[in-house]
Order: sequence, then structure tokens, then C-alpha cells
Amino acid sequence: MKTAIVTDTTAYLPDDIKAELGIHTIPLLVTIDGKEFKEDVDITTEAFYEMVRGKGPLPKTSQPAIGDFEALFSELAKDYDAVITIHLSSGISGTYMGALQAAELVPELEVLAFDSEVSAYPQGFYAIRAAQLANEGVHPRAIIEELNDMQKDVKAYFMVDDLSHLQRGGRLSGAQALVGGLLQVKPVLHFVDKVIVPFEKIRTSRKAMKRISDLLSEDAKNQLLDAVVIHANRYDDAVEWKKQLEEKHPNVDFTISHFGPVIGTHLGEGAMGLGWVKRRGT
Repeated sequence: MKTAIVTDTTAYLPDDIKAELGIHTIPLLVTIDGKEFKEDVDITTEAFYEMVRGKGPLPKTSQPAIGDFEALFSELAKDYDAVITIHLSSGISGTYMGALQAAELVPELEVLAFDSEVSAYPQGFYAIRAAQLANEGVHPRAIIEELNDMQKDVKAYFMVDDLSHLQRGGRLSGAQALVGGLLQVKPVLHFVDKVIVPFEKIRTSRKAMKRISDLLSEDAKNQLLDAVVIHANRYDDAVEWKKQLEEKHPNVDFTISHFGPVIGTHLGEGAMGLGWVKRRGT
């Protein structure tokens, strides 16, 4: 079977990787001052942070329209027998469910949807691995089995400068945001059961980043990892953090990614993250 791999733009995969592996993407949407933009189509990450900096109302985000999914699947059905479509956590977005609904409208194509239960580049780990296997001719259901097995190995932690974005956007409970604001902490956050929850409350950004680094170190002791430093408009800081981590962990292959408009809406400018996964295949 010939299998296409689809993910959404919140994986923030670079264009060269998508082109090399043949990964297709569907954009989520962000609305700023009443104007709707398709992520990575109508607005760049740099333009997004410039537009929202210092503005009052929080931008709104939304999942792709069912019709957009249907159009993409119908186009892929011309050349493929199956599609594996990989999306950000269903606990923070309806994108995964939208893909399932659209699949019913394209019966000529076998569509297998996968809930990454995370977002940003750690979501991309799944898309990259799925594409590698698809290009090797692996059956789509065997690819899904591999992705399910990967879930025990994918880790992602992040910290935000301002908890109000997560609280106002409904991605973190009001009580948790209030406690964080009163204590002026920089909590380390992660996904548990598909939603964002605090991992530990830490006083400063530097200590929070060190704690995340230590978590990576624990997993990097006896295995090869692929890892990513993720930033919300803090590229220079991401480069420096990556350099420090590379010196400490020669057995880990690091890259740099970013939080684009949709995820950046909820985390806010200044957020930093680190994700990693056990290296598989080539």
C-alpha cells in the first residue's frame, strides 16, 4: 500500500524535512483583531509575535475546517491508498476529531488518525517516524503500532513567562494559573492524559530550564536520543541552550524549533521547551 503522512502545522516541522520525507500539512487558524490567518500560510511566526506584542485581547485559535480536511484527503486519494494523519493532543484541540469526521467523507481512502497527545515538535517526532516507515513501504497499520509504541518514549517539558495566556485560553485551570501568579513562579509544564498540567513549580526561568535539562540527562544516560529545543521568539537563547546541551550529551542529536502562532497564542512570547524521544531506525 502507498501511504501518505499528514500532520498539522502545530508540529512546526521545517520545510526541508517535510519535502525530503513527503509529509503533508494542514494549517490551524489564528484570529487576530477579527482577521483570520492560516498558520504558516497567511502569517509567519515572526509576524505573529510582532502583531500581538503589547496588544490587549488574546488571539483566538481554531482547528481546520472539516472541508479543508476533506479537500486534502480527496486530493491524496488520487495517488495514495491510505493516509496516516497525526495531530496535536485531542485534550487541547478538536483537530484530531475533525480528521476522523472528514475521513468518513472520503470512503475511497483508508484514513488512520493518530492522537499525538502532545504538540509542537514532539508531535513532529511521530510524523517524521511515520514518514520514514511509509517510504520504506511499511503497512499503515504497522506504522500506527510503531507510533503507539513510541508514546512511552516521547517526553516534552516547557516553561512559560506568563501563565495568563494558558489560563485565558482555557488550556490551564484558573486555580493553577492564580497560584502561579501569586508565587511568581515559572512552573515546568507537561502533558498528562492529553492536557497541560504543572510538573513542578520553580522560582526562576533559569532554574526551570535547568530542571528540564536534568530530566533529559536522566533519559540520555544509556541510550541514543533525538531532541529539540523549542522557543517562542527566543532564538538566541535557544541556540545557547542547544550548545550547552550538545556539549553535555554527545549521544543526543539536537535541533531547534519554535512555538508558532497557534501554540504561541497559548504559551505567550518567551516560552521555552525541550522534547526528546528514543532514536529509532536510521
